[in-house]
Amino acid sequence: MNWYLTKMVFRIVCGDGNHTAQFDEQLRLISAGSKEEAFHKAQVLGGKEEEMFFNRNQQLVQWQFISISELYQLNELVDGAEMYSRIEEKENAESYLHIIYKKAEQIRFGHTLEILNLT
Repeated sequence: MNWYLTKMVFRIVCGDGNHTAQFDEQLRLISAGSKEEAFHKAQVLGGKEEEMFFNRNQQLVQWQFISISELYQLNELVDGAEMYSRIEEKENAESYLHIIYKKAEQIRFGHTLEILNLT
């Protein structure tokens, strides 16, 4: 078996969808015998994770699985190896840095679940 790093993309639709388009990109590890098998397993996993629920404003929220946009075989695990990179452009650098430092503080002090509540 081999390990693959895959990027799964979901679209988040709230209410009638009359809002700025939102997409969630998730990096996932997949164990498979081939690239084709890894792609298929990731597609199945994404489909199983589609969900619908009502938010606190009683609007329907839908997580729609779009597809797999990237798939890489990991030949070996190397300490410090770069797994993913994305360049961010922000109008307000100070606000962005504040969020990054706040998230790092949460991780450092063992409150990783609270990261999800940061905005």
